[in-house]
Amino acid sequence: MTTIAIKRVDDAYAFEGTDANGHTIRTDGAVEIGGHNSGFRPMQTLLMGLGGCSGVDIVSILKKQRQEIEDFSMKIDAEREHGKEPALWKHIHIQFIFKGNIEVEKAKKACALSIDKYCSVAATLRAAGCTIEWDVTVQ
Repeated sequence: MTTIAIKRVDDAYAFEGTDANGHTIRTDGAVEIGGHNSGFRPMQTLLMGLGGCSGVDIVSILKKQRQEIEDFSMKIDAEREHGKEPALWKHIHIQFIFKGNIEVEKAKKACALSIDKYCSVAATLRAAGCTIEWDVTVQ
């Protein structure tokens, strides 16, 4: 079981979530709805979770393959449904960017294994009807 404590931290829409280890993340609403823009939007945290989940998988796989990762980053672009409530993520594109002594095919295989098999966040988003595409750049 996982427990997250969530507390409202201002007079509007800002909330802070804290896990059992004391790690925190802040979410807030847009200024247009009365928020103060002091944190991630809740739906953005799903994208952050996708990046973190797949990142852990990918690093683990590449380490086992003895690939030398000097740097690893991602750019995630996403589009939500329009004119619906709730407005779910409908399409996500992830650009995985690696630097180091990494074989491109091994990087692609690691990304595919993560997104298609191991990443629970990706599976959750797909179950909600979202398509996830990705590509790899090794510098």
